[in-house]
Amino acid sequence: FGAMSSASLRRGSARSARVVVRRGNPRRMSSMVELREERLHPGAASEWAAAFQSSALAVRSSQLRTATLPEVGGVLDVATTTYSWSGHEERSAYYAALAADPLDHSGGRWVAERKSCLYVEPPLVADFGLHGLANAAPPEGASGGGGDAIYELRRYQLQLGYTTVPRFLELYAGGLPSKLAAPGTDPSSSLVTVLNTEVGSLNEVIELWRHGRGTVAMDQSRQAARGAAPWREAIGSIAALAVSFTTSIHRPLPSAPWQ
Repeated sequence: FGAMSSASLRRGSARSARVVVRRGNPRRMSSMVELREERLHPGAASEWAAAFQSSALAVRSSQLRTATLPEVGGVLDVATTTYSWSGHEERSAYYAALAADPLDHSGGRWVAERKSCLYVEPPLVADFGLHGLANAAPPEGASGGGGDAIYELRRYQLQLGYTTVPRFLELYAGGLPSKLAAPGTDPSSSLVTVLNTEVGSLNEVIELWRHGRGTVAMDQSRQAARGAAPWREAIGSIAALAVSFTTSIHRPLPSAPWQ
C-alpha cells in the first residue's frame, strides 16, 4: 500500500491509526483466508451464537480469527467467520473434524444457507505492517470481551480482467498513507487487513477495519479521511474500476478469539 519516499515517512503516516509500517512480518505463517457466511433463519441468531460458544472445536480452532454478526449494512442474521489456513489440506482436515461437532450437525436447525470464499492477503499487507489475518494473536486491544468494538467490512466488486485487481491495489497504495495519517483519526481505528479473492466471486477486494470505540470511532475516522486529498483522489480513480461497493458493521461474538 503506498509509495512513501522512506520508511520513516511510512511509519509516521500510519501512527495515528495504530499501524506500524515495516517491511515484512515474521509472524505470518498462513497464506489462505476463508470468509464463511452462514445465513440464519430469522430470529435464530442468539441460538446459533450459543451453540457456537459451546462448540469446542469451532471456538478453540487456532485458525479462527473473527466471529461476528452484522448490525447494519445488508442482510442481517448472517453469521460471519474468518479463518486463516496454511492451505487446502489444513482446511479440509478441519471441516472433516467439524462434521462430528454439535454446531455442524445442528446447522440445519438454524442455518438456511452457507457460503464460503477464499482470499489472499496481498504483499501490501506485510509492506504496511498491517496486523493481518495470518497472525493468530489478536490485534491490539482485541483480546477479552465486554467492549464497544466493531468490525467494518468494506467490499469492492471490481470489473473483470487480469489487470483490475493489481491496478486497484496500486491506486489504493497511493492514497492509503494519507488516510491513515489523517488528522483527527480515532486512535482505536485500525486497518486489520486487505483481501482479494482466490476462490469465489473473482475480483473482489475487502478491507477489514476494527474500531475499538465502536461507531463513534468509525464516524470520526471516516470524517478525518475525507480531508485527505491523496485518498480522495485515489478513490476517484478506483471508482472507475468498481462495479459495486458495500460496507457493513459487525459485532464480535463474546466467544470469538478476536474482540
